[in-house]
Amino acid sequence: MTEDYTIILFYKYVPIEDPKTEMIRQKGVCDVLGLKGRMIVAEEGINATLEGTTANVEKYMEWMKTDKRFRKIHWKKSHGQGDAFPRLSVKVRSEIVSLNLHEQDINPNAITGIHLPPAELAKWYAEGKEFYIVDMRNDYELKVGKFEGTVFPGLENFRDLKSKLPAIEHLKDKTVLTVCTGGVRCEKASGLLKREGFENVYQLDGGIVSYMEKFPGQHFRGSLYVFDNRLTMHFNDPAKHEIIGVCERCGDKSERYVNCANLACHRHFIVCDACLLATGDAYCTTDCENTGVKKSALVQ
Repeated sequence: MTEDYTIILFYKYVPIEDPKTEMIRQKGVCDVLGLKGRMIVAEEGINATLEGTTANVEKYMEWMKTDKRFRKIHWKKSHGQGDAFPRLSVKVRSEIVSLNLHEQDINPNAITGIHLPPAELAKWYAEGKEFYIVDMRNDYELKVGKFEGTVFPGLENFRDLKSKLPAIEHLKDKTVLTVCTGGVRCEKASGLLKREGFENVYQLDGGIVSYMEKFPGQHFRGSLYVFDNRLTMHFNDPAKHEIIGVCERCGDKSERYVNCANLACHRHFIVCDACLLATGDAYCTTDCENTGVKKSALVQ
């Protein structure tokens, strides 16, 4: 009998007095339940993506609810195959998502944007409301999928946001909705916008994944980039699915992400099956193909 697997994505900004002890506790429970994935524990909270059998994922969530700190978590679930992660990684960090603001860091429990449910966003679209979606993801994530009319500050890394604010300065007196994969980045991003004088700031509750699940194929074009072995996901009918990603070598439509085979580069980019088959190793540019050490040369 084939096992049924579930992937969960969640976070919680809540004070954790002893992150190391919590890390050990989390790792122990995940090991017992056979969960794999990535988790970050910090004094400001917890952030994780985990996969396991559906039965054991449910046990994990029930266990978390016994701790009053974690009772109001917005769990995002999707179907898994059991191979989304090679192992379990639970680490202690200074932040669960870093804006690199140091002593000026944003505390989402003190300042953050208004949480907008996916159904309300669908209503905004239906009513023709004036609003501006500002995507807080990294540039390579948007290449495979994004909301219609997305405004992008130009982030190569979330830590760049403070320096990229001039790119969206013209939206200070507009209705702004920040979006990201599961919501954790928007908690801080929307708070930073408010602190910097943006007047009407919202964040998409549960992130893009929650909207896509409820309204597949509606106003979000393409697929969602995810940080596991799936790399991309979508909920709409495969026969109607729109591919907006393009191969960076030939320009054909593709959603296949690879890392540049030049070990001095290793950039994450999109390449089509034909170009990958033709070159064997995938290079993001001809310069990378003509210089540097090839991965295949190191495999004997």
